[in-house]
Amino acid sequence: MSAITGHQAAASDLRARYARLPADRRVRLAKPTSNLFRFRSDAGRIARLDAGALDRVLEVDPVARTATVQGMTTYEDLVRATLAHGLMPHVVPQLKTITVGGALAGLGIESASFRNGLAHESVREVEVLTGDGRLVTATADNEHADLFRGMPNSYGTLGYAVSLKVELEPVRRWVTLRHIPFPGASGASEAAEAITAICRAGSYDGERVDFLDGTVFSGNEQYLTLGRFADEEPYQPSDYTGQRIYYRSIQHREHDVLSTHDYLWRWDTDWFWCSRALGAQHPVGRLLWPRKYRRSDVYRKLVALDRRTGLSGRVRGWRGLPQEEPVIQDIEVPVERLAEFLAAFHSEIGISPVWLCPVRLRNPEGWPLYPMQPGRLYVNVGFWSAVPLGPGEEPGTYNRRIERLVADLDGHKSLYSDSYYTREEFEGRYNGPAYRELKKAYDPGGRLPDLYEKCVRER
Repeated sequence: MSAITGHQAAASDLRARYARLPADRRVRLAKPTSNLFRFRSDAGRIARLDAGALDRVLEVDPVARTATVQGMTTYEDLVRATLAHGLMPHVVPQLKTITVGGALAGLGIESASFRNGLAHESVREVEVLTGDGRLVTATADNEHADLFRGMPNSYGTLGYAVSLKVELEPVRRWVTLRHIPFPGASGASEAAEAITAICRAGSYDGERVDFLDGTVFSGNEQYLTLGRFADEEPYQPSDYTGQRIYYRSIQHREHDVLSTHDYLWRWDTDWFWCSRALGAQHPVGRLLWPRKYRRSDVYRKLVALDRRTGLSGRVRGWRGLPQEEPVIQDIEVPVERLAEFLAAFHSEIGISPVWLCPVRLRNPEGWPLYPMQPGRLYVNVGFWSAVPLGPGEEPGTYNRRIERLVADLDGHKSLYSDSYYTREEFEGRYNGPAYRELKKAYDPGGRLPDLYEKCVRER
């Protein structure tokens, strides 16, 4: 049986199992891993659809530079298959277990996004199991073009991606890095100006820039990291999967080089910097922590366990420390508002480090459920930690503050974590009228959750 024939049988089986689920329960995918941070207890109210077997790379076409994959395929598996042909997806989200279908429905970004947009913008076609039980193939110009454009930021509330065809681009063996410091109180403004110039020219100091992101350690210490493909390694290649930690190198090295594979996964080993909260960056703890378990999906499971048990909160209580509010968000603001956002963030939230990733949409028409303006340069700001609650402060205090700040700066936020919008606010920010039309067309019976209920109300 060919891979494509096997996929067709698996897709038909998925559709049949979906039809057999209780009609009076909302349906969600049963996934072995997740990169969402909306923790909830919904046992008994939700029917789970197991799509875990749909996790294969079906074909890599090195001539057409495309890959056909099943929806639950992780980027770790996709990158392994495409690098063998000297190719990679246009945008490879930072964490290995993000799935291709998940990056379509929930958005994906990385350091190639200033030139290639969001991860879903390299999807040519997607096969969808819709909420009303159909298997349809959606493209930008067929009868399901509305679904094709509406899947991004729908979070599985219109249907599930069963297979996708994605575009690939050629790579070279190495990625050379240059870490450029922007110190002092004016550093954020200067970094924003540099981001604008680099994204306009595609180069810096006469050298091509293939990848661009940044790291903010404080209000007086920020860096931009410029990556460039290379056939030869100009320095001894680095390895940050062992005792050395990638983000710490940014402060101490101007130049670096990684294999393309290691560059794509440079953030996964330590979940950016979040593994430090779990002891994985302590020299003794790191020696004892098996290398194969130094990866984002392991850390995320530990965090999920802590959320279920409330252990860290009890420990803080025993020690007489205030409870904390998790502040785990990715937001985008226009590049010209970046310095303003960072100044307020340092003053009112105080989390560090912070990740910066410039992004400009590739599609000139935009995407109806995520309100980025085509042609406008934004900077994604990622921050993933917790803030101590002061006397009288309720959980949600700091996340709501961020939501107001982002709105004031003409930005928006991703929905993979806690959100506190009213329904009116939510529909205004994420095009509620367009969503309702799509829901009516592809899930009129409401078998899948409503986007607002899934992302905001069910916490």
